[in-house]
Amino acid sequence: MNKSGFDAYLVGGCVRDLLLGCEPKDFDVATNASPEQVKQVFRNSRLIGRRFRLAHVYFGREIIEVATFRGTENENNSRDRVHEDGRLLRDNIYGTIEEDVWRRDFTVNALYYNIQDFSVVDYVGGMTDHQAGILQLIGDPETRYREDPVRMLRAVRFAVKLGFKLHPDSEQPIHTMADLLANIPPARLHDEVLKLFLSGHAVQTFEMLRHFGLFSVLFPATDLSLQTEDHGFPRLFLAKALENTDIRISEGKSVMPYFLLAAFLWDPVQANAKEKIQQGKHEAIAYQEAAREEIKRQIKHTSFPKRAGLAMNEVWTLQARFKRRTGTRALKLLTHPRFRAAYDFLLLRAETGGADPTLAAWWTKFQDTNPAEQEQMMKGTGQQKNKSHRRKSRYQKKTGSTNNPGPIRQQ
Repeated sequence: MNKSGFDAYLVGGCVRDLLLGCEPKDFDVATNASPEQVKQVFRNSRLIGRRFRLAHVYFGREIIEVATFRGTENENNSRDRVHEDGRLLRDNIYGTIEEDVWRRDFTVNALYYNIQDFSVVDYVGGMTDHQAGILQLIGDPETRYREDPVRMLRAVRFAVKLGFKLHPDSEQPIHTMADLLANIPPARLHDEVLKLFLSGHAVQTFEMLRHFGLFSVLFPATDLSLQTEDHGFPRLFLAKALENTDIRISEGKSVMPYFLLAAFLWDPVQANAKEKIQQGKHEAIAYQEAAREEIKRQIKHTSFPKRAGLAMNEVWTLQARFKRRTGTRALKLLTHPRFRAAYDFLLLRAETGGADPTLAAWWTKFQDTNPAEQEQMMKGTGQQKNKSHRRKSRYQKKTGSTNNPGPIRQQ
C-alpha cells in the first residue's frame, strides 16, 4: 500500500495484542485508499460488505482485512437514524485517520501502527489505558452502547481476555442498558456467544455476564433456573461444563459448541420434562417434547444452526439410554454417532451429582474392555435386574400386595 502512494496502518486488536506480547489471531489494516483502489493494488483480493465496503486480501490461507478510514457526518448533512428500539444507526462514509479513530469502540483498540517508521499513532489515550490495564469506551458510553448494544458483550469479552478492568464510566451503564441486546438479531448474538465462551475464559466470562445482567438476555431460561437454585445442581453442573471447556482449549483440544449449549439448556429441559411426566407422559416422549420446546424458545434469543439443535437433542435423549444395558442395547449405543458427546455429558452429570457415578463408571469400563468381558457385563446387568424382579413377584404372590416393604430392620 505504501509503495503505491497510500497511507496504511495496522490497527485494532493486532496492535493491542502485539503490545501485550501475544500473537495476534489476525491482522487488520486501515488505509486512505478506497476499496476499489485496494483491489487494484492487490489482485488477490475481493470486496465484501454492503453498508461499508471492505477488502479481503488473500495470502495463501491467511486473510488480511483492509478497511478504508471511516468518517463522520456533519450536522448539516446528518443521515443518522434512530431505530424504534432506541439504537442509533448511521450510514458509513469514508474519512481521514483523525475521523476514523472516533468510530472505533475502545481506546486500546484504536492504536495505529505505522510500519514506515515503526511508531504507534494514538489519538485517544489508548497507550495510557493499555499500560494501566483499563478498558474504556471512546466517547459517551451510553451513546456508544445505543449505537451497538453488542459493545456491552465485547466489553466483557475484552476485559476478561486481556485481564483489564472496565473503566467506571464504561461499566455503569451496562447494568441499565443490558435489555437493549434483546433487539439484536439472534444469529449475531450466537456468533458473539461463541466468541465469549470459546476464548478460554468461559468461567470468568459467565460470572461477569451474570453480574451485569447480560446472561439473562442471552439465556433467559437458564438464568431463571440459576436464580431458583443458585447454589444447587444447575450452577455446579454449568460451572463444571465451563471449566472443562477452558481446560480443553488450554490443551489445544477441539470444543464442540453444541455441547456447551446443551449444558446451558439442560436444566430447563429437565424441568420441562418433569412437568410433562407428572402429567402422565412417558419419560422418553416427555424429554423429546421438552427438548424441542426449549430449543424453539432459545433460538428466539440466540439462534444456532439446525444441526447444532439436532446434536443437542441427541445428547439429551441418549442420557436415558445409558440406563438400558441389557441384551445388545449397550453395544448398539456404542455405535451411535453422538455416543462420545453423550458419554462426556453423563460424566459431567455424575461428577456434579446429577447422575449415578456407578453408571458412569460402568460405561467407562464397558468401552475399554474386550468383547468377552462386555458380554459378561451385559449379562450381569440383566441378571441383577431379573433377580430383583423375581423377588418382587414372589412377595406379591405371597401377600397379594404390589408394594415392596423393603428390608426388615432389627429393633
